[in-house]
Amino acid sequence: MAGSALSAEELKRKIDAVRRFLSVSLSIANAHTVDFYTRGVWGLFMAVSPEEVLRAVSSAADRAGESEVSEDESFGFCNVTRKLVDVEALLRATRAHSLPGLGVFVQREAVLETLREMCAEGKHFQLLINLNIFINSFNAYYLLVHDCFSLSCFVMLLFIFVSVSDETCSKPLVPDEFMNSKKAHEVPAMSEVVASLAKCCGVKQVIDVGSGKGYLCSFLSMQYDLQVFGIDCSSINTHGAQERNRKLKKFSRAYQRHSKAMKNQDASPKDTDIETKEDERTSQPHTDSSDLDGRGVEESENERNTSVESLFAASSELVTDNFSVSNGPDSADADSENSFFAALSADIVEQASPRVPPNELSVEERERRKRDNLERKARNGRGNTDSSTLFSPLTSYVTAETELRTLITELEDAVMVGLHTCGDLAPSTLRMFVAKPELQAVCSVGCCYHLLSEQFDQDGHECEDGVYGFPMSQYLREQACFCGRNARMSACLALERVSVGGGLPMESLFYRAVLHVILRDHYDAHKSEKRVGNVYSKASSFVDYVRRALRKLDLDESKLSDSDIQSYHDLYSPRMNEMVAFNMLKVTLAPCIEGLILLDRLCYLKEQESISYSALVQLFNPLLSPRCYAVVGIKKHGAS
Repeated sequence: MAGSALSAEELKRKIDAVRRFLSVSLSIANAHTVDFYTRGVWGLFMAVSPEEVLRAVSSAADRAGESEVSEDESFGFCNVTRKLVDVEALLRATRAHSLPGLGVFVQREAVLETLREMCAEGKHFQLLINLNIFINSFNAYYLLVHDCFSLSCFVMLLFIFVSVSDETCSKPLVPDEFMNSKKAHEVPAMSEVVASLAKCCGVKQVIDVGSGKGYLCSFLSMQYDLQVFGIDCSSINTHGAQERNRKLKKFSRAYQRHSKAMKNQDASPKDTDIETKEDERTSQPHTDSSDLDGRGVEESENERNTSVESLFAASSELVTDNFSVSNGPDSADADSENSFFAALSADIVEQASPRVPPNELSVEERERRKRDNLERKARNGRGNTDSSTLFSPLTSYVTAETELRTLITELEDAVMVGLHTCGDLAPSTLRMFVAKPELQAVCSVGCCYHLLSEQFDQDGHECEDGVYGFPMSQYLREQACFCGRNARMSACLALERVSVGGGLPMESLFYRAVLHVILRDHYDAHKSEKRVGNVYSKASSFVDYVRRALRKLDLDESKLSDSDIQSYHDLYSPRMNEMVAFNMLKVTLAPCIEGLILLDRLCYLKEQESISYSALVQLFNPLLSPRCYAVVGIKKHGAS
């Protein structure tokens, strides 16, 4: 079941199935880890032992990839108490209601083949147009010069009007040289799909929303000769992307010189001499040609050495630059309901840079961003098609209402893309694609589901008027679909990585939950608005952790002795396996929650009459890039 072969009605049936499952199991994902002991969370939801859960989860990891249909719709929960009584049944249901189990996505290779077929159909259509022009021109030409018409004239006209050539990439890049392994996997994979979308739609411009460090923009512009506008709300990211693009071009030129020099090693001295002289004339236009005589081979060797040196210098500069940038905001403020999320390593969840809405920017910052954009456009120059201006980083906060032509004066028909766009930016990207006539296709990979805004609360009541990130589709909006913040945080987890890595970092979560008991028993401060923050990383023991936390909360730590504090640790340590087992169940539910969010986005596109093709595409290996699914859409020809 691939791409648009999945009808809107069939998609809705899949969504209904996921919702039925989550209506029973979502309460586990929405439970607060901080309240685990104060509220007796295990007893509220579980009628099985922690050991039984951990055994079942461990054995389920060995059967990864299987997807059995659940026997009934209790999904392992008791219909009366609503507690979990059958762990195996729950795990079978999670596999059946994940995206692989539902069979609703297509692989990257399949969508590339579909785009090639669509592009070929477009070429056949253009061929008919060209052939019609040819016939008319042939008739006119024959009437004009029929006395001297020859076969060579016929062949020449046929060549002029009928031939359609494929664009090829003549300057391959090696992304491993200037990106970390995750980006080196993501950027080429997504770039190929984006370039195919652009070719299929006959456009040369790409708009990258939430472009961040600009890796995707640079790769698209340099590998596929597409004009890319990278829009990011952070001026730091924008300036960094521009500088990084400069280094990348430097690396690319050095790489090409090095490759060319290596190819010339097997060439004849005469050929090498001529080619080297030609290169020098191009790179040194003010050098007298007489100075070059007799030095071709020597200069070729020098150039080869210089090329290698500059190649490694540029590569080192890029790698150093890449690792000098932080991986997002500190998780110090992530407390209370965020503590489960905050404690996880970067390998298990993906963080994002904060976005500041325009109304929260100072007048000076808004003016500075406007000035930066204007200066950048002035430097690039209008109508300049040189490769140095194919990537234009812009600073702006983007919503569905953003008028693109105010940001990009030279805007033409384009493809809109987003690689790991954060929170509401991903749904805003899809809404912009639908609303803007100049946007012909979209490829959106979202992340940071915990930052999505929701239109409805748990009781189905609508929140304040506005545009929300979930749900997007009219189908789920009519049902007042609710997910919940903690469940959306769980959706950010990576089941594949947790399974391979052997579990979660639980001690920090355990410390925080036991601290909550102490705050309840001795300070009546367990509902305080103040946050503990990232105290765990600095603490040498549980006692040290609690004392640091009390000081941060401005509470009197002298009320408790070290032995009092340690007694809490000793009391709850035997129950730590409850927390481990419970959070592993949260992880197994993550693909189902993520699936609901992504199916809602796909359903939104399928509800639009202007869309001719829409699909959920697995672009990446989930072990390398957990947020691996893209929502892809193409408008009908001439749709506005």
